[in-house]
Amino acid sequence: MTRTIAILLFDGVEELDAVGPYEVLAGWARIRPDDGWRTITLGVAGPGPVRGANGLVMTPDLALDEAGPIDVLLYPGGNGTGPLMADADHLAWLRTQAGDAHLTTSVCTGSLVLASAGLLRNRPATTHWASLETLKAIDPTIDVRTDERYVDDGDIVTSSGVSAGIDMALHLVARLVSVERAQEVRRFIQYDPSPPV
Repeated sequence: MTRTIAILLFDGVEELDAVGPYEVLAGWARIRPDDGWRTITLGVAGPGPVRGANGLVMTPDLALDEAGPIDVLLYPGGNGTGPLMADADHLAWLRTQAGDAHLTTSVCTGSLVLASAGLLRNRPATTHWASLETLKAIDPTIDVRTDERYVDDGDIVTSSGVSAGIDMALHLVARLVSVERAQEVRRFIQYDPSPPV
């Protein structure tokens, strides 16, 4: 049976928060279909196109209510998370999905939405460096990790800002299959984490 990784898309999403992990996870599914995973995108406001924080227009595969069972939910960040943090219906949906999913993950300020839904209570977590204090303010019980690229706390995995989502996605492949598979995917996307400058 094919298992599903779902990446949320919404207006104001930080493009690399979503597209970086998508490249890793969809690339993995493409080169290793026998592993039994697929990666889809879900439109928070429905199936129509969304405009990212830098203007990239993306069209989700499905609306939230069309997704079916989700095994891994990935919540990217961006300016669009602000309204979602205050959307009671959306937070209720998120709590339900997190209860059903094998893993709930976030990139950048996506963790602020997870915190607003109460999913990070008494847990270690991280976010974009500019939002660390906001994460603490949302829920003072969160053990905010300021220097970690990603934080794996069992059924919740959070990552710091933007490009850290690529590292987290590779960690997910290692966790779901093996370190060797993650290394294979890293080579496939030719990702070298040493900064050029």
